[in-house]
Amino acid sequence: MTHALSDLCHSPMLVLAIFVLGIGGTFQYGFQISVLNSPSPYIKKFLNETWLMRYGAALEDWKLNLIWSFIISLYAVGGLIGALNAGHLAVKYGRKRCLLSNNFVAIAGGVMMGLSRRAQSFEMIMVGRFLYGINAGISLNVQTMYLGESAPKRLRGLVSMTVSTFLSIGKLSGQLLGLNEILGSEDLWPVLLAFSVVPALIQLVSLPFFPETPRYLLIDKGDQVQCEKAIQRLWGKGDYRSEIHDMVLEHAAIKGEKSKSVLELILEKSLRWQLLTVIVTFTTLQLCGINAIYLYSFDVFRAAGIPTHQVRYVALGTGLCEIFTSLFCGLLIESTGRRVLLLRGYWCMALVLGLLTVTIFLQDQLIWMSYCSMALIFAFIFFFGSGPAGVTAPLPGEIFNQACRPAAFVIGGSLNWMGLFIIGMIVPILVDTLDYLCFIIFLGFCFFSGVYVWFYFPETKGKTVLEITEDFQKMHSKTQTEAAETVENHKELQSVTSTKL
Repeated sequence: MTHALSDLCHSPMLVLAIFVLGIGGTFQYGFQISVLNSPSPYIKKFLNETWLMRYGAALEDWKLNLIWSFIISLYAVGGLIGALNAGHLAVKYGRKRCLLSNNFVAIAGGVMMGLSRRAQSFEMIMVGRFLYGINAGISLNVQTMYLGESAPKRLRGLVSMTVSTFLSIGKLSGQLLGLNEILGSEDLWPVLLAFSVVPALIQLVSLPFFPETPRYLLIDKGDQVQCEKAIQRLWGKGDYRSEIHDMVLEHAAIKGEKSKSVLELILEKSLRWQLLTVIVTFTTLQLCGINAIYLYSFDVFRAAGIPTHQVRYVALGTGLCEIFTSLFCGLLIESTGRRVLLLRGYWCMALVLGLLTVTIFLQDQLIWMSYCSMALIFAFIFFFGSGPAGVTAPLPGEIFNQACRPAAFVIGGSLNWMGLFIIGMIVPILVDTLDYLCFIIFLGFCFFSGVYVWFYFPETKGKTVLEITEDFQKMHSKTQTEAAETVENHKELQSVTSTKL
């Protein structure tokens, strides 16, 4: 644990890159997920006033709710469009240029949001929300690619985990700045919605000082000299011949193959298990019940005797819990491994959901059960943050080679945004219809995802992409002969490439 942190501290430029990428990347994603909660009454009032000024009549409740739902859902629509294009843009323009240009999208969205009330146009809020979604859809994928391709093998998990850490920080920042006492007031909500301009500007002026990712330079561009310069700049002085050797091996393995499209990746039979792993993990990320937990937490807090007007302050504790657990997962990931964290996360989340269903059922008979429910909510967030939340996002970068990685991130990112949109639509309906029994559905997803990981997902800790590919093939080969042939081919490739070095 401390060894990984010590190694990271010896690469100050990499630490700075983590912060610059995070503040303009998944921080934005998390911020926009939570920022509309507190000022929603004032924004709805603005919608109604604007409609009344234009058409001389107040909005009916169903129309107001429809417009509000549309504003909320536009973020996921924009995110899906951004995710679908992220792979192509990252390959064509490089990871760094793609992220730099993406900041202009966030700035445009912030300007639209900030001027919406002055212009008496709620349509500008819609456009801004859509642009924020595009920005988050691109940055979520490309930031993860950049970090995974810029980190040394021994720190890959810790560095990639910061994606979820900044996402959690963004969520908490949205909750905190959204309080009435800060920017969530009736006068300042346009400033709150435009706040994302600040992190976008920070990344825009800082990122030019960092190099393109070493793996992109060597494997995609075939420029080993620039790759070595980028490594020295990011990691500091040292002997990194083994890391470069691994990149050369991967470059030789794909034999100059161009980046695959999403369709080509889907049709590639040799990668079906890696692709299925991405599908299972990214789908479960949204269907594990975390959104229902957050939605139901307000009722649990009120049942525990917390006054309604103070519930949102207590809810900040859930955001803090998610940040600390993601940091905890980052410290553990290199020693524990991805497979163990996913297994423990899925199965413990399933257990907590089962216990939570029981405690909520009994809290009318036993007053102290509401406190048990509160503790279980924090336990669920802990297991989510220290497992699936941190491991899932960088997974495509670990189990796919350079030619397949962009398409894999497109698939994973698209599933994430589609899941976010669907869950946003159905969770309120499920809670209204099934009440706390809706947790049983999410329990099933968590349990069976754990079963999948147990049987079909090998450990990736400390391994190269080629070694991970071998492990997948050995685990799923129909015969041991096929696996042995794969290993032998890899050994031959190593010997050939070693002579070239």
